[in-house]
Amino acid sequence: MKMIPVDSSMLQAIGYDAKKKELEVVFTSGAVWRYEDVPKKVYQGLLESDSKGSYMRGNILGVYPEYQVRRR
Repeated sequence: MKMIPVDSSMLQAIGYDAKKKELEVVFTSGAVWRYEDVPKKVYQGLLESDSKGSYMRGNILGVYPEYQVRRR
């Protein structure tokens, strides 16, 4: 999965696997989380959002199944 660095106080980088509909997020803490069944439009919305943290909190966290890939 190709990770894209983002300008955010909450996130370092994001990546998306369109085949699996999985979103991977690297938080500024260094923790890496993966979110399942995320539509491509939600990923694109995150990429285009002026506030990546607000978009994560409003549209992804607590909405899609998640699991931690790596701890800091």
